[in-house]
Amino acid sequence: MKFAISNEESRKAKIPHEIFLTNLIGNHILWFVASLGLARSYWQPLALVPLLSVGSLGYCLWRARRSIGRDSWYVMCHWQICARRSRIFVYMLLMFAVVCVFGWLGYTQLGLMKEAVYALVGGMGMLPIMVTVLVLILMESDALHQAALHKLPKWILTAYPNPEAVVIEDE
Repeated sequence: MKFAISNEESRKAKIPHEIFLTNLIGNHILWFVASLGLARSYWQPLALVPLLSVGSLGYCLWRARRSIGRDSWYVMCHWQICARRSRIFVYMLLMFAVVCVFGWLGYTQLGLMKEAVYALVGGMGMLPIMVTVLVLILMESDALHQAALHKLPKWILTAYPNPEAVVIEDE
């Protein structure tokens, strides 16, 4: 649905999606790939990836919780969309951490070969993360576009109804 909101509200509604997309594209793709080339000599650039990600995801979740009583309804809804997707990504990262711990335990305690651990961590850990990053980039890009068009998806209207919102176009 399209709503009658100001351009200022639309600009504020884009902010959560821009933060999340910067984390996904800038941090998890560009910075990660760039720092992999330095990983043998310098581990610090690679260590920045999870630190920046945790900071970005934590900020998105904290700000979404704070926006409920602070921001306009439209802006708050876009923060909630971003928070929902941030939670999905946090769960995927936690799943990756669990797979890494199982790989480490398998190598140190069960005597698995290095190659088996690489296959476990790469196949059951990294591959779902990469697919999730790509899907979330598509979803957040669409949400950013919807914020510019003054639109909201129907599921967020069900979760956070506002009878006073002026609907311009109902799909």
